[in-house]
Amino acid sequence: QVQLVESGGGLVHTGGSLRLSCAASGRTLSIYPMGWFRQAPGKEREFVSAISQSGGSTAYADSVKGRFTISRDNAKNTVTLQMNNLKPEDTAVYYCSAKRYAGAYDQRQKYDYWGQGTQVTVSS
Repeated sequence: QVQLVESGGGLVHTGGSLRLSCAASGRTLSIYPMGWFRQAPGKEREFVSAISQSGGSTAYADSVKGRFTISRDNAKNTVTLQMNNLKPEDTAVYYCSAKRYAGAYDQRQKYDYWGQGTQVTVSS
């Protein structure tokens, strides 16, 4: 089992930046591929970004490509999502997630562990 806790959400203006962090406890994070998802009011939870166990492979949704950067520090058991040039459509609750197996990185059903989420609000 692994417990995930997100932090770093908040309110920013369009064009601003936020840095989300996900801290893990219970087991070492290095064995899990990790992902970030988000859910806006009235919408389904959608894939944002993912990173392999080593950090050598990353993936992004088209809507955030070039603006968001995912990284991980396995020594510190953390995963980070740097979000730049934020837009109002980025407003959502952001969730950190971990999966036991590689592959299907953009499918939320394949993730086994979830954090409680952190709110990101981008004002126009």
